[in-house]
Formats: sequence, structure tokens, C-alpha cells
Amino acid sequence: MATTQDISNGMFIRYNGELCHIIEWQHRTPGNLRAFYQAKMRRVKDGKLAENRFRSGETVEIVRVDVKELQYLYEEGEAFVCMDNETYDQININKIMFGEGAKFMKEGDTVMVSFEGEQPIGAQPPPHAILEITYTEPGIKGDTATNTLKAATVETGATVMVPLFVDSGEKIKIDTRTGEYVERVKG
Repeated sequence: MATTQDISNGMFIRYNGELCHIIEWQHRTPGNLRAFYQAKMRRVKDGKLAENRFRSGETVEIVRVDVKELQYLYEEGEAFVCMDNETYDQININKIMFGEGAKFMKEGDTVMVSFEGEQPIGAQPPPHAILEITYTEPGIKGDTATNTLKAATVETGATVMVPLFVDSGEKIKIDTRTGEYVERVKG
């Protein structure tokens, strides 16, 4: 068993019998009161956020999590089928685990998946995706002075807000965590 001093952001703990992912972990010492740790955590089972306070020195069960690099193969119902590049095993991972970044994933992308034993408990899409724009209103050459954006549909079917000068058929880089346009990609 570990204590509250051993916890940091990104770790997994077992709290009240449920697996939780630590999102924020802060040490607080309010005035003349005793010090405590404020935790913001997400339950792995259903994705709900919870906040809790832990006393300094309280024992906490840290869960060992293995992170593997997998290759996204295809979509099957409510899951993505991914392959372990070392063993060639195929694993179904629920789309919800990828969050908003799931709509920017395409076949062949490398994803990071966290496992507790053999059970997948968390997944991250690649931080950036390079996708081709399939439809957007025609661009206006030289219109880079304003910060105005227009909607564009990319090859995965997702809609992204892009600058006015970006045209259909061009490739763009998207931040999968926020869903925002980053830059145009040449070639």
C-alpha cells in the first residue's frame, strides 16, 4: 500500500472498490487547518468525474497499469478493433475510451491503450491527425488577414472549423484532444 504522498497526476488508484484515474492531484494547506490532498478523478467504469479529499499520510491502493502501443485496424459496432504489433492479437476497445478524439482516427493509426491485466481501461488516440478535407466552401486566395473560420468536413466524417483560405482536397493537421485546426500540411 502506498500513501497520499506517492500519488501524482495520471496514476490509477482503487477507491471504494472502483478503479479511478487521477486527473488532478493537489496538496493543500489551508491556514491553521491540517494539510490534505484534493483529488479530481475519473471512474474508469463509467467515465464519471468525482472529487475527493484525502488526509496527508492516508493509505491508498495504487493499481499497476501497463500501457501498450496498438494499431487501429477498423471499426466494428461500438468498438474499435486494434492489433498488438508484437503478438498480432486483435483487441476490441470501446469507442468511449478514446473520447472526442475517436472521430479523427483512421485505419493504421497508432494508439496508446492502458491495461489492468488483460482488461483495457483507457485509450488515447494519436495527439495529432493529418486528414484530407472532403468538403468545404471554396477558399478565397489571400484571405489570411482576418481570424474568421468556416466549417470543413474531413475524410473521417468529422467537422472542423478551419480558416477561410483552406480548400477542399487539402490536408490539414488537427489536435485530437481539442478538435481544433492546427495547420495546413503540404504534400
